[in-house]
Amino acid sequence: MTAMTSPARPFLNRRLAEFGTTIFAEMSALATTTGSINLGQGFPDTDGPEEVREAAVRALRDGHGNQYPPGPGVPELRTAIADHQRRRYGLSFDQDTEVLVTAGATEAIAASLLALLEPGDEVIALEPYYDSYAACIAMAGATRVPVTLRPDAGQGRFLLDLDELRGAVTDRTRLLLINTPHNPTGTVLTREELTAIAELAVERDLLVVTDEVYEHLVFDEAAHVPAATLPGMRERTVTIGSAGKTFSFTGWKVGWVTAPQELVSAVRSAKQFLTYVASGPFQYAVAEALRLPDSHFEEFRADMRAKRELLAGGLEQAGFTVFRPAGTYFITTDIRSLGESDGFAFCRALPERCGVVAIPNAVFYDHREQGAPFVRFAFCKRASVLEEAASRLKGLAA
Repeated sequence: MTAMTSPARPFLNRRLAEFGTTIFAEMSALATTTGSINLGQGFPDTDGPEEVREAAVRALRDGHGNQYPPGPGVPELRTAIADHQRRRYGLSFDQDTEVLVTAGATEAIAASLLALLEPGDEVIALEPYYDSYAACIAMAGATRVPVTLRPDAGQGRFLLDLDELRGAVTDRTRLLLINTPHNPTGTVLTREELTAIAELAVERDLLVVTDEVYEHLVFDEAAHVPAATLPGMRERTVTIGSAGKTFSFTGWKVGWVTAPQELVSAVRSAKQFLTYVASGPFQYAVAEALRLPDSHFEEFRADMRAKRELLAGGLEQAGFTVFRPAGTYFITTDIRSLGESDGFAFCRALPERCGVVAIPNAVFYDHREQGAPFVRFAFCKRASVLEEAASRLKGLAA
C-alpha cells in the first residue's frame, strides 16, 4: 500500500477557515487547566424556570416531538411567538406563514443570509459583530462591509456613526445586518438611531436582518425597539429571536424568525437543508415559556441588572475602564487603564495571573486594531461566582 499523501487543497474552504473561533475553545481549555472562573462564554450557570423544564419533560412523556416536528415548527410554538410579538410590540404576524422556528438564532442567521444574498452582494454589519455573521456572509458568497461602533467615554457606551453607515451603502448593498441589544458592546440602539436606519433602508430599498435575541435584557432607561415596528420596515425586515437568552436554556437551541410570508418562505427554503428540523419536545416547552406573565421578564431583568452591577463594580475596583451595558449579559472593558493594550495577550495571561477567563473583543472585529484594547466578560453567572471573580480580579490592581 502506498502512503496517503496530503490533499492538494485544504479540507476547509479558505474563506471560512479565517472565521474559526478557536479563541473560545482555547480560553475554555485554559479555564479547565488552570481552575479559572470562566466569564468568557455567554451561557448561564443555572437553568431557567422549573415550570418550563417540567413542560419539556411532559412533552417527552406525552410523545410530543419525539419524531420530526413540522418543518416550520410546532403550531403551539408558532402561535405563541406570534402572540408574544403582538402583545409586547403590537406586531401582527400570521403564525402559519410568517413565523419559522429554527435550531437556535445561529441557524436563523445562517438561513436568512443564505436565502437572501447572492454572490457579489454587500452586507453592512455593525462591528464588532457576533462571530457567526462573517462566516455566514462568506458562505453566501457575499461581502461584509463593517461599520464600527466606537466607544464614547463621556456617554459610557459604544456609538453608531449614522453618517458612516450611510456612506457605507453602495449600489451593491443588499442587506443591513443589525444587532440590538448588541453583543459584545451592550449598546442598545435608540429609537432615533433605528429610525435613521429605517429611513436609509427604505430610501435605498434594502433588506434588514435584525438579531434581537437579547430583547428582554435591557436595563436602566434603555428600551428595546423592534426594527419591524418602524415605518416602512415590516415588509423588508427579518427579525430573529431566541429562547436561549430569554429563558436561560441555551442548550435547547430554539430560535425563530418572523417576517413577511415571502421572506419567511425564502428563509425556510435554506433552513430545510441545514438542520431540516430540531428541538421537537423543547418547542412545546418554549411555547409555554413565552406565555409566562410579564413579572417573569421583569424579575429576570432585575436579577441580571444586579449581577451586572456586581461584576462591573469588581472590574472597576480592579482598574478596568468599564462600559456598563444597556443590554445583553456582557460587559466590555478597556484594559489601557491597566497599562495593557493587547487584548489577546491579556486574556491568555489572565487565568494564570488571577484565575479568571475573558474574551478579547478583537476576535469580533475585521479591523482588529479597533478592538485590540477591549475585553469582554459575561455576567450571566451565579452571584457567588461573580463575587469570587471580582475578588480574584482585585489582584490586578495590587
